[in-house]
Amino acid sequence: MAKFTVNTHRFDPYRNFKFKIKWDNQYVAGLSKCSALKKTTEMTEWREGGDPSTSRKMPGKTKYDAITLTAGVTHDDTFEKWANLVNNFQGDATMSLKNFRKDVIIDVFNEAGQKVLSYKVYRCWVSEYQALPELDASANAVMIQTIKLENEGWERDTSVTEPTET
Repeated sequence: MAKFTVNTHRFDPYRNFKFKIKWDNQYVAGLSKCSALKKTTEMTEWREGGDPSTSRKMPGKTKYDAITLTAGVTHDDTFEKWANLVNNFQGDATMSLKNFRKDVIIDVFNEAGQKVLSYKVYRCWVSEYQALPELDASANAVMIQTIKLENEGWERDTSVTEPTET
């Protein structure tokens, strides 16, 4: 069975290094990492009264893991602005109950730069923000900032289909 329906000659899966993330209808600049999209459904065990020796298993609550985004530190304040909507150093009075949740789109591209997958992540908000990494005068590293996005679920955008590769 072919792993790809349009490009049946393709054998290798997509690579994980070409992606873009969008919120407020704009791609975020300078992202270097996005953690995995992961959901877990709890198992609920129960026993039927007429059959006490056998237990049954059924799905329970589903939870969606937080997503962590990583970017190099620049003068772009996109992460900081969003994080400040949830908790600002000026106190609770400055929290934006209207705008602190955003839907996020994660687009994945093939080696030719064609969009091959897209996921919509719903009702995200920043639960953790790291403005600066540990600073070290003897290191040779890039400064990294991170945000951790809590979310209420995600789904694949099925309107994005496999492109024809040339």
